[in-house]
Amino acid sequence: MVPPPRFGLVSFDNYLPDPNQPSQAEAVRVLRAFAAGLGEGAGGSPDGRRRWFRKARPAAAGAPRGVYLDGGYGVGKTHLLASLWHATPAPAERKAFGTFVELTNLVGALGFQETVRTLSGHRLLCIDEFELDDPGDTVLVSSLLTRLVEAGVALAATSNTLPGKLGEGRFAAADFLREIQGLSAHFRPLRIDGEDYRHRGLPSAPPPYSDATVTEVAQRTRGASLDDFGALLGHLATVHPSRYGAMTDGLHAVCLTGVTPVPDQATALRLVVLADRLYDREVPVLASGVPFDQLFSEEMLEGGYRKKYFRAISRLTALARDAKGLLEA
Repeated sequence: MVPPPRFGLVSFDNYLPDPNQPSQAEAVRVLRAFAAGLGEGAGGSPDGRRRWFRKARPAAAGAPRGVYLDGGYGVGKTHLLASLWHATPAPAERKAFGTFVELTNLVGALGFQETVRTLSGHRLLCIDEFELDDPGDTVLVSSLLTRLVEAGVALAATSNTLPGKLGEGRFAAADFLREIQGLSAHFRPLRIDGEDYRHRGLPSAPPPYSDATVTEVAQRTRGASLDDFGALLGHLATVHPSRYGAMTDGLHAVCLTGVTPVPDQATALRLVVLADRLYDREVPVLASGVPFDQLFSEEMLEGGYRKKYFRAISRLTALARDAKGLLEA
């Protein structure tokens, strides 16, 4: 549970705040202080796990135990979260970084009590892409984070949705208001405004290529995959999303023919997870068919998962731009 390759070397120093968005520079300042507060000099026990909350801030009893980076897609939230992980003065085995899906998968693999025992020894838990898609996740994560906070673990998370608004538009969130409010109480929200940095000042993404071009590039590119888009979507339905990262390990490029709009919400959400894992691993995507901004229907882009879909479009477009180098190689 460490930052993925794309964010393996990031830092607060190489995060470039937009001068027109003061909230970005403010986020860097707050997170630097947050990391420093987790250092050995913050007081408390020798291992540093509890002191930030108990001795360094004695008046903070009942106050939020973490920071929650809220903002639109492409404002650098994951960069900042990974920078916090790197800046926290603790050995790698004492801090954890993972997506929300990876965290719930960890509970599924280890069981709830063993997950609590394993993570309770950490100084920091970073959760990327914090989103509640069903009531089960709401109850599970609320209970888990409460136990970890009681053990003295600091929390940090990113999301496109304020903690008090999680689950809206996806399930009957009002029925689980107590759990959602409990989750919200663990965090201090930190709003980050701005436009999508992946496309700031850059030319538009290249248009899709022909099937023949995609196939030719795949055949001459070492470590490239070549798949029909429809067949790929069918295959994703047979693999648990927690395995999508492993499925992409070792790939140097993804080549897709016949890209079409996704047919339904379940398929679309699986594609979002795949897009995230490809982006994490900096795998360029070369495709034929419709442009990536036509993958999701208007109904999907107006529904409860719209921010996920816009994130996927943004990331796939960036990977398509990266794929231009494959044609020039």
